Amino acid sequence: MDNRTEAMYGDMKVFGGRSHPGLMREICTYLGLEQGKMETFNFADGEIFCKIQENVRGRDVFVIQSTCHPVNDNVVELLIILDALKRSSAGRVTAVIPYYGYARQDKKDQPHVPITAKLMADLITAAGADRILTMDLHASQIQGFFNVPVDHLFAAPVLLDAVREMDIPDLTLVSPDAGGVERARALAKRLDAGLAIVDKRRTAPNQAKVMNIIGDVEGRNVLLVDDIIDTAGTLHSTVHSLHANGAKRILAAGIHAVLSEPAIDRIQSSPLETVLVTNTTPLEEKMARCDKLKALSVAPLLGEAIRRIHVKSSVSSLFV
Repeated sequence: MDNRTEAMYGDMKVFGGRSHPGLMREICTYLGLEQGKMETFNFADGEIFCKIQENVRGRDVFVIQSTCHPVNDNVVELLIILDALKRSSAGRVTAVIPYYGYARQDKKDQPHVPITAKLMADLITAAGADRILTMDLHASQIQGFFNVPVDHLFAAPVLLDAVREMDIPDLTLVSPDAGGVERARALAKRLDAGLAIVDKRRTAPNQAKVMNIIGDVEGRNVLLVDDIIDTAGTLHSTVHSLHANGAKRILAAGIHAVLSEPAIDRIQSSPLETVLVTNTTPLEEKMARCDKLKALSVAPLLGEAIRRIHVKSSVSSLFV
């Protein structure tokens, strides 16, 4: 341990909200730490109460909370935990947000709408976060919405290891839209695979129509790569278009498995063979309903980033 870090912030403590206890346990196991003691519950009217049950004065504290479903409850709980820690005189508080909710509302793409991703950044900072650790933001520029340091991790190494293990011949990676081309191209380069792009038109929120497929997928095994799988509407329509264009095996990979209704039914009824998803959101209930989902843990990646932040070591080597 870097003695300067210990002198500045004290020992490391890791606390977790109620959004994803499974991931919290995995990260603590990786770090060899016990979860910080904290009482959290809801009053009868739904208000959230939080009490830190151990001394955190001067400590280097990490709070793990995915802002997934129920999004608003988990966001407010994160804010309350951050406030409790700052009022308990924590030395430094890092908000570890594996899945950053509201990230899709990152710009004014029509008149009279908010930039909610920026609002969330302001709230989290105001509540007491001194720095942020997150993963695969929907848009990289969201890092600039914060006025505190942001460590932005990518799940690409975890996905790459899983795909290499599957040893898929004649592989083509498919981006479901123009915005995901950079992600698909980077993975395709590392896998020495082909690349195709879907020309998609979004007709309404959670609704999209596939217009064209740019690239050759006929007779190829394809892996469709996206950052968020929500209702699986894009996934469903794209998979059927790939199938109609002669693709052989069709697989998919998603970083954040939001999987709102009717996503599970759409995946189960589609020609998809496998859907690789990371556990930035809870997966237990979803996997029980869908045998096509294959979970990949990002706990070692997040745990190592937490350890490096604490000892003031480089985190950038984890980005590639």
